[in-house]
Amino acid sequence: MTDKSGSRTRDDQGAAKPASAGQAKNKRRWPWIVLAVVGVIVFLPLAIFAYAYAQYDVPEPEELTNNQISYIYANDSSTQLARIVPPEGNRSQVKLDEIPDHTENAALAAEDREFWTNSGFSLSGFARAALGEITGDSSAGGGSTITQQYVKNTLVGDERSYVRKARELIYSIKMTNEWSKEDILNAYLNTVYFGRNAYGIQAASNAYFDKNVEDLTVEESALLAGVIQAPSALDPAVDENAAQARWNYVMDGLVDMGELDAAERAGMQMPQTREQGEYSAYTEAPGANGHIKNQVIRELGEVGITEEDVNTRGLRITTTIDMNVQNAGIDAVDTNLAPLQDDARAAAVTIEPSTGAIRGYFGGHEEHGWDYANAPLQTGSTFKIMALAAGLQQGISLDTNYSSAPYQLPGSQVVNNVNGSGCGVCSLREATKKSYNTSFIRLQEDLKNTTQDTADMAHALGVARSLPGIEKTLTENGKQPYEGIVLGQYQSRPMDMAIAMATLANQGVWHNPHFVEKVETISGEVLYEHPTDKGERRVGQQVANNVIDAMRPVAAWSNGALAGGRESASKTGTAQLGDTGYNKDTWMVGATPQLATAVWVGTAENTDAIFNTYGGNMYGAGAPTQIWKSILDTSLAEADYETFPQAAPVRYGTGGAGGGATYYAPTEDTYAPTDSEGVEEAPAEGEEEQPSQPAPAEPSRNPNENPGGGGGNAPSGDNGGGNGGGDGNPSLEEFLEDPQGGLADILG
Repeated sequence: MTDKSGSRTRDDQGAAKPASAGQAKNKRRWPWIVLAVVGVIVFLPLAIFAYAYAQYDVPEPEELTNNQISYIYANDSSTQLARIVPPEGNRSQVKLDEIPDHTENAALAAEDREFWTNSGFSLSGFARAALGEITGDSSAGGGSTITQQYVKNTLVGDERSYVRKARELIYSIKMTNEWSKEDILNAYLNTVYFGRNAYGIQAASNAYFDKNVEDLTVEESALLAGVIQAPSALDPAVDENAAQARWNYVMDGLVDMGELDAAERAGMQMPQTREQGEYSAYTEAPGANGHIKNQVIRELGEVGITEEDVNTRGLRITTTIDMNVQNAGIDAVDTNLAPLQDDARAAAVTIEPSTGAIRGYFGGHEEHGWDYANAPLQTGSTFKIMALAAGLQQGISLDTNYSSAPYQLPGSQVVNNVNGSGCGVCSLREATKKSYNTSFIRLQEDLKNTTQDTADMAHALGVARSLPGIEKTLTENGKQPYEGIVLGQYQSRPMDMAIAMATLANQGVWHNPHFVEKVETISGEVLYEHPTDKGERRVGQQVANNVIDAMRPVAAWSNGALAGGRESASKTGTAQLGDTGYNKDTWMVGATPQLATAVWVGTAENTDAIFNTYGGNMYGAGAPTQIWKSILDTSLAEADYETFPQAAPVRYGTGGAGGGATYYAPTEDTYAPTDSEGVEEAPAEGEEEQPSQPAPAEPSRNPNENPGGGGGNAPSGDNGGGNGGGDGNPSLEEFLEDPQGGLADILG
């Protein structure tokens, strides 16, 4: 019978009926559906794989540079001052031919025994890992090949996802096709993590056995290879039993691979590792070295060596630091601060005038604390040498006489000398020796541009033009400085004062102050070497020589004459703590022909008074002078005795005698009005006040001074430098007219 559709059906007796058209059509569809499903399951992934394979670019081996440790050395190239360790940890690159064969084989026995023959992945490895997971055998190898591990560490990360795993597989296969197996193994051994914050086989050799990779034994190599699987758990110091089981697995693997004789293996025992407490992989820059490290990093950036270079290229950085000078500075500071108050602090910077090389740098013992050598501080009477140089540049000779009588400033303020001392009328040579404030105030008023000439000369000699928090130094809100600039009212750094002294000691020729002498990669490639040059003439030769000549008697006058009668030129300085009558900044700056040193002594916050060992006021002729003397005596103990060049007289009307200055006639002894409110009463150097309590008297005839002015700011944690550069012309005026003039920013 037929239904309404015309299809045949079974009759009531169950006889077969013709199938419907729909059922027949469905039967014809099933093969296509199966093929479609197979296509989705098989061919679509293959197509996706092929597309991804074509799209993924595998970098060249040299492009996948990994972070590694850099070292900072003193100028002897052997004394380590600091090491810079990237956040990921300690790493030092080594070439494959530097790694023993048994070390390579141990890594393969532990992580990928089919490395030389697989295509970047291993089915047997997957099976072995799965079996270990099922049986609970923690010593079984992982499922990832060495190539996959390297790709995970450098290209795709370790996110747990199917997408990440797929990318890992594609990169691994493509890397195997494009890189040599040797390159892959070398890259892996230099990047894999071994625990103890050690990345790479070289760092691991040091961390576990205190030796270089080329000295590793078979047993030691097996232990290192074994910890790769789980560094935190398989370190013998953490779990000796687990480490032993893993070591046995690797050693047996070496036998199975035919790389170790079974009888030889039977006689081997797991080696002992060094104590973890003996080893630190993190950045090490102890004490004063921390401040040196900071300056080195800043300077590297200025010469084009980036932080990435420092972190990835395993740099060997040789500095200018002379350990004889450096240790002399630290010892001198420690010795002289020991009897002082708990918050007493000091800074000392020593520069080689002929090169600008920084031979000693001490900014404090706390590597992460204030760097006082790079901190803005009031300079006291040390700044009188700036006005003296400016006067000489303008033809005012050392034999010019000035009154030492009290000097009236605007606002009814009067500048005096210590204890009312004075000479009546005496030469600038004598006024420099005894640091008469009033004489130098009068000298400054005779300068063509008064206080501005003092500031400009300071910048020419090397004082920074800007500092953090001080956009323009040696100015009054960007305008002409107050009269107190000659008495050290404004802030400069110990580094600045050392630079200025170095320029003067080098007959007016400035050299770029620098910490970095040479930078090399781990492979020996020289990235940077400080250039040798003739420097820049900042002031006239005879100007510099005359300033030095005037400063020669000061050391002896301050009880700081150098050992053996060695020739020196120096200047002390002191800055008062407001109107308290106490001092907060004390200085000694000076030089020999070979070295220039600036020393500051004050307190931790630079807001408290600094006292001597007897509880009286500290002066520049006290601890600062003794530190200065000790540094130079020790540093130059084996050096030749050298003398400064003889200074030709600079006289009125001689024009170029001062190094290009035009004829200059002094003005009358009057004050040129400004909007200054003046400075605090500022006594000059004279006799040291006696201790307020019974105690042995300090040496007499000490030059002491108390320049007043505003209280100094506490040192900044991020201390910086000036800007500009200078064109090297002998004339100060010409130098300052150059829009690019000024000191380069060398301290950051």
